[in-house]
Amino acid sequence: MYYVAANGLTEAFDKTLCNLLKKAVAKSKRDWHKRIGEALWAYRTTVRTPTQATPYALVYGVEAVIPLEQ
Repeated sequence: MYYVAANGLTEAFDKTLCNLLKKAVAKSKRDWHKRIGEALWAYRTTVRTPTQATPYALVYGVEAVIPLEQ
């Protein structure tokens, strides 16, 4: 099933994820699969302007505890 609005949101997320991965991978760009977890964590724990919350908090109801904060 194709839904135009959802497709636009998916495209926006894909663009953001690709930009995060470009910043995280080595010059060879062959280790992206090792960095995708880090990129997703960064995305999920960054406050989004429209909601004034992180995606993590919206899903789980609490803010993520970043390992450095423990």
